[in-house]
Amino acid sequence: MSTESFQPIAECGVTPQASAAAYHRQWLIANDSGQWLNRELCPKLADVSVELRLGYLVLKAPGMLRMDIPLDVIEDDDSVRYSMKVGAETIDVVDEGELAAAWISNFVQVPCRIMKVHPDTPVAVWPA
Repeated sequence: MSTESFQPIAECGVTPQASAAAYHRQWLIANDSGQWLNRELCPKLADVSVELRLGYLVLKAPGMLRMDIPLDVIEDDDSVRYSMKVGAETIDVVDEGELAAAWISNFVQVPCRIMKVHPDTPVAVWPA
């Protein structure tokens, strides 16, 4: 059995679920200025646990109800698609909506949003 862990949301918790390999770092957290938040900028991200269940990315955090985000839905509405920088790369991301934004913002106490990396522009190299 593999002991590898996967991180569906960059800088949040990891899961050993083998099915999570296809979703490794497919989401990220961005502040309201469009900057990618890592654990150095927002240490509470480490307290967000993730798992895959019944077609959803399930987020849990201390003191919070769980948040379910559909795994394979990409909104085709260009009004929720943005470009942002991750390290030296510019990628396209899709905003996961107001409910997800309120959930993560409430937990980390910083206005931010959960963004899905668009499959057309994956991050080639995540900053260390």
